[in-house]
Amino acid sequence: MAEKIDEKKVTPRSQDFAAWYNDLIIRAELADYSPVRGCIVFRPDGFAIWEHLRDELDRRIKKTGARNAYFPLFIPQSFLQKEAQHVEGFAPEVAVVTHGGGKELEEPLIVRPTSETIINHMFAQWIHSHRDLPLMVNQWCNVVRWELRTRPFLRTSEFLWQEGHTAHATREEAERETLTMLEVYRGFVEDYLAIPLVYGRKSAAERFPGAEETYTIEGLMPDGRALQCGTSHYLGQNFAKAFEIRFLDETNQLQHPHQTSWGVSTRLLGAIVMAHGDDQGLRLPPAVASTQVVIVPIWRKAEEGENVLVAARSIRHSLEQAGVRVRLDEREGLTPGFKFNDWEMRGVPLRIEIGPRDVAAGEVVMARRDIAGPPGKSKAPIAQAAERSTAVLAEIQKNLYQQAKAVADQNTRRFDDYGKLSAQMQGEGGGGLADIHWCGNPECETKIREETRATCRAIPLNQDGAPGKCIVCGESAKERAFFAKAY
Repeated sequence: MAEKIDEKKVTPRSQDFAAWYNDLIIRAELADYSPVRGCIVFRPDGFAIWEHLRDELDRRIKKTGARNAYFPLFIPQSFLQKEAQHVEGFAPEVAVVTHGGGKELEEPLIVRPTSETIINHMFAQWIHSHRDLPLMVNQWCNVVRWELRTRPFLRTSEFLWQEGHTAHATREEAERETLTMLEVYRGFVEDYLAIPLVYGRKSAAERFPGAEETYTIEGLMPDGRALQCGTSHYLGQNFAKAFEIRFLDETNQLQHPHQTSWGVSTRLLGAIVMAHGDDQGLRLPPAVASTQVVIVPIWRKAEEGENVLVAARSIRHSLEQAGVRVRLDEREGLTPGFKFNDWEMRGVPLRIEIGPRDVAAGEVVMARRDIAGPPGKSKAPIAQAAERSTAVLAEIQKNLYQQAKAVADQNTRRFDDYGKLSAQMQGEGGGGLADIHWCGNPECETKIREETRATCRAIPLNQDGAPGKCIVCGESAKERAFFAKAY
């Protein structure tokens, strides 16, 4: 195993960001390529990250009042036809099952690209009175979208996600839910994953098929490209009308409910890799790291090993008692230097080194993954290893966010001249995030997209309405918007 890991070098990030990203995922053993085109296999370390973020986000979702359910993987093709905008938006990506049990099916089945249709079919069976509202469900599942160009975690034919679906008696309540979930996502990604965001509503061209309004959280990756990290949609009554969902209101009048849907996916794993990784490997926020602390015992002479291991195991026990996810590296036949590099590649936030001299002195060496070299190292008494570890992990969580925020801020620029915007987007790198005045005219948006490949990522909420001139046409513009090339 040691030789295999040592043979594979990671492409420097500055040389080829895409190759660096792919190398890192394979080398850090987060995922591997599947024999099925466009799909990946989640390895235990990668799936553990997903489990940690899933469990935390699930807790936050449930605090809003939503409850988990599960709906079928297969959807009758006729369901997808009921909402015109929806079917148009997903038609190129759907996988269709035409045969089962050796026979041709009477009606083809769609492998779910999203579950609005099957869930709304069931909502129509469950919602009859205003007393049935709000109805709020969430499911964790896999979906399939037949992608032509794939990249691990970011865009695969099959991926994992959560999708929430709610129905409400009034437009105001549904819109409030949409923005509530936007804030849940924002807080989760920034606080838990340590990834800085811009957020707001999407333009009509970028809106979810069938939605009246789409809100988004967007991260700017170090290569200057934006990554959509999550979306929350106000669906209005479009699906309710298509699926004949009606309820008797308090005056005994039949009404269509107002609905929302919202979701994030395993794309967040890709965001963690890109936002925090470096040429030495992953740098995982402690909150989602499957191993938060690794203890590496060091000795040269066999007679030294027993005392070192006794101390190391004692430290492991104290960390476990403190609720820290910890591993003790007792692998034989590997040098300490190899182990250091291996755990750095895997992104473990904090490494504890302990040798014979450390045992004699009653202390350990702590090496932080977020700060390279000697500045990231410090000593701590063995008796305080657990206390110091929890404090340092909290510092690392905050520092990773600050480091990522500094990079994002450096790559975010305000433009008032279209020529300068165009030059920036067509230069080397991704182009960064452009903060511009835009009049809202789709023709101006199309011009930017066609000439620079930048798209409208988010229109910030609660703007002060300070007037300006559209960067494209020069007409009056009351809003600013973020444009960027995107994954």
